[in-house]
Amino acid sequence: MTKLDTLVNILKDAPDEVFIQPHNVPDPDAIASSLGLYYLLSLRGIQKLAIVYDQEIEKANSLRMLELFKVPMIPASEAATLGTEDWAVLVDAQKGNANITDLPTDEVAAIDHHEYKGNQGYRFEDIRPEAGSCSAIVADWFFENNVEPPRIVATALLYGIFMDTDNLTRGASDLDINMFYRLYSLSDIDMIVELKGNEISVRDLELYAEAFKTVEIYDELGFLRLKSVNDSLLGAAGDIVVSVSGVNIVVAYAIRDTGVKISVRSTCDGVKANDLIRYLTDGCGVGGGHDNMAGGFIPNENISSSRVLDTFIKHRAIAFYENRHG
Repeated sequence: MTKLDTLVNILKDAPDEVFIQPHNVPDPDAIASSLGLYYLLSLRGIQKLAIVYDQEIEKANSLRMLELFKVPMIPASEAATLGTEDWAVLVDAQKGNANITDLPTDEVAAIDHHEYKGNQGYRFEDIRPEAGSCSAIVADWFFENNVEPPRIVATALLYGIFMDTDNLTRGASDLDINMFYRLYSLSDIDMIVELKGNEISVRDLELYAEAFKTVEIYDELGFLRLKSVNDSLLGAAGDIVVSVSGVNIVVAYAIRDTGVKISVRSTCDGVKANDLIRYLTDGCGVGGGHDNMAGGFIPNENISSSRVLDTFIKHRAIAFYENRHG
């Protein structure tokens, strides 16, 4: 029995609707893996099925994906019914993460590639922290069940792997590489080219231009402050700064009404992004992720009014860096 067989057998007993829920601001990997799972579950007869997310999608390529691939994804607030009698399958996320809202549904399953959050009471889970993308996990489900993904789904999954592993150069596992090349011949590369030309909007460019003026560099550690933006833009800005010669670790952060969102990127073997984010949020927030990229959040109530936030973040990051480098 495959993982898909197991999940389908569980979902057949759902008392009402089944919702696929990626993290709050779905990026290409979350969108692609949600679409792939939606197709597989529909193929296996799971009805009353929908994909929901909780916050606004702002990044240009994510919005274009929804249009190009006709992804049946809607904000949770627009779902006609969404309650305790409904079940949810979390995709590219786990319960307890800072980037996913706890909707009233019963979260019965999780498919993810982030750090394992421990037993959360799911009836099913396929969590592979070693994978560089959730799209690769869902693609694996297709081939494991001898189901050839339709061209649109294959293209979405290919792009999801492409983006989350930064062209197979960041955290890519054997699974990501194998799935990438198996999907390639099934995909529409013209669609990939179009998406590559829609990764930054004019508004994004303005935000980046302002943010890059705030860049400060300490040895190989870079800092970047953005205006209140979504998670995808925060991470993308960090990706740009970490590509600067001599900069191998980036801490990008944005001040929001409810607190501060932090994104970390690292190409330094001695400093893992997930270790750094846990250090930055220790005792005041939550954080986690991968060796190369991680994210966290510190709520306002945990930020002392006597501390300047920028100084607090930079001081902690530098202390962690200095400790690792003796």
